[in-house]
Order: sequence, then C-alpha cells, then structure tokens
Amino acid sequence: MGRHNNTSKADAAVGGDHRKEEKHHKHMEQLAQLGAVAAGAYARHEKHKAKKDPEHARSHRIKEEIAATIAGASSAFAIHEHHKKKDAKKHARH
Repeated sequence: MGRHNNTSKADAAVGGDHRKEEKHHKHMEQLAQLGAVAAGAYARHEKHKAKKDPEHARSHRIKEEIAATIAGASSAFAIHEHHKKKDAKKHARH
C-alpha cells in the first residue's frame, strides 16, 4: 500500500520538474526581453545625447554601441530561453 503512494509521488515529482523547468525558462525569457528593451532604450538615449553634446559625442557613441550590443545579446538569449521553454513544455506532455 505505501509502496504505490511513493511511486505515484515520484511520478508526479518528475512531471512537476518539467513544469518547474518550463516556468524557469519562461521567467528567464521575460527577463531577457526586459533587458533587451532597457538596453535598446539606453542606446537611443545615448544616441540623442551624442547629438546634443558634441563635446562628448565620442563617449556617447561608445556607450550607444555597447548598449546596442547588449540589447542584441539579450534578444538572442530571450530566443534561446523561448526554445528551452518549448522543449520543457514538450517533455511535460510526454
């Protein structure tokens, strides 16, 4: 009697792990998207400052390029996490 209860709990734990993993990847995807938006906004801000402040334009352009690179990398990470989330969802169904 006790043996069957442990088995079903173990099976439920395995299924729960996939759901937990899916949730984790969903949260990471959302954080990556947020990071991409924030970095993109900062890049636009620095581009604007470069035009308004010609004395320090080189510094602003460098910051703009760094922020744009981070935005691109964050977008790529969001796509990566989206695929991981889909895989975890697929494994949870099986």
